[in-house]
Amino acid sequence: MNTENEKRIFPFCAIVGQEDMKKALLLNIINPKIGGVLIRGEKGTAKSTAVRALAEVLPLREQVENCKFSCDPNDERNWCSDCKINNDKTVIKLKMKVVNLPVSATEDRVVGTLDIEYALKHGEKKFEPGILAMANRNILYVDEINLLDDHVVDVLLDAAAMGVNSIEREGVSYSHPSNFILVGTMNPEEGDLRPQLIDRFGLVVDVYGESDKKSRVEVIKQRLAFEDSPTDFIQYYEKQQILLGEKIKSAKAKLKSVTYSDKCLELAADICIQMGVDGHRADITLIKTAVTHAAYQGRTCVTKEDMYVAAKLALPHRMRRKPFEEGTVDFETISSIIDEYEL
Repeated sequence: MNTENEKRIFPFCAIVGQEDMKKALLLNIINPKIGGVLIRGEKGTAKSTAVRALAEVLPLREQVENCKFSCDPNDERNWCSDCKINNDKTVIKLKMKVVNLPVSATEDRVVGTLDIEYALKHGEKKFEPGILAMANRNILYVDEINLLDDHVVDVLLDAAAMGVNSIEREGVSYSHPSNFILVGTMNPEEGDLRPQLIDRFGLVVDVYGESDKKSRVEVIKQRLAFEDSPTDFIQYYEKQQILLGEKIKSAKAKLKSVTYSDKCLELAADICIQMGVDGHRADITLIKTAVTHAAYQGRTCVTKEDMYVAAKLALPHRMRRKPFEEGTVDFETISSIIDEYEL
C-alpha cells in the first residue's frame, strides 16, 4: 500500500485559480489586524486545501520554549502570566500552525477550563488550556463555521477582536493572550451565518468552481500528479514556496513603513457611503487591507490598485440588503469612484 501521500500537504503555489481566496489569506498572514477571512463556496473548490497549505509557506518565527501559549519573546505586552515571571526564557524557532476547531467543540473545549476544586483547596488557579490557547499566534481554522453553535462563534469573534481569552467560573477568573488569524469556510447551501457575525470577519471571499475548460483540466492534472507522486510534486514547487515565504516576510517587515494620504481616507469613506455600507467597520478594514496589499506588492505608499483590491475583499459582505436579497457590489461604480481621486 502506497503511503507516500499520507500527511503530505498539497503546495499552496500549486493551487489553480482562486486568486482572491489566496490573496485574502496571504494579506491576513501579513497583517492579522485585518480581522480574518471567511471563505464561502460550494464543495470541492479548494477552500480547506488552501488553508492547510498556507502554513507550509510561512517563515519560522520565534517563540518561548514550553510556553503553552507560544508567547513571542519580543512582545512583552502580550506575554502570558507564566512568561511575565519567567526571567530565564529559552527561545526557539517554529512555524506558525493551523489549529482546527471541530464543529462539535463545546465552549469549555474552546476557551479552556478552570479547576475550581483545586483553587478552593490550594488557593491557586489551575487552568486547562483550550483551543484558543493553542491558537495564540497561529491560524484558527473552522471548517463549516456556519454549522458551529452561535454562542461558540460569539466567543471566537470576541477573542479575535480583543486578543485575549477570559474565563470566569464561580468567581474565579483567568485570562491569557489569544491573538490568532481566524479563517472560516462554509458552503452557503448548508445554511448561512448571521449578518452581524459575517460583519466581524475582516474579509469575505466567494469561491466557485472553474468555468474555463483549460483551467478545469489543469486542476485535474495537478491533483492527479500530486496523488501519483507527492514527493516529486512538492519538490517541483519547493522554490516557488520558498520565494512566496520570503515575500511574506518582506511584506511583514515593510508594513509599518507604508503610508497613505488623507485622500485615501476620503476615498474609503466615499466608497462606503456611495455603496450603502452599514457602519464604519468597512472603512477601517478597507484602509488596513489597502496598506497590507501595498506592502505585499513591495510598495511604501497606498495606490489606487491597493484601494480597489481592498474594496473587492472588504465590502461585499457588508452591503446593506433587504430580506431575501443578495448583497452585491457594483465594481464598475467602485472603479469610477477611485478614478475621480488623486491619491
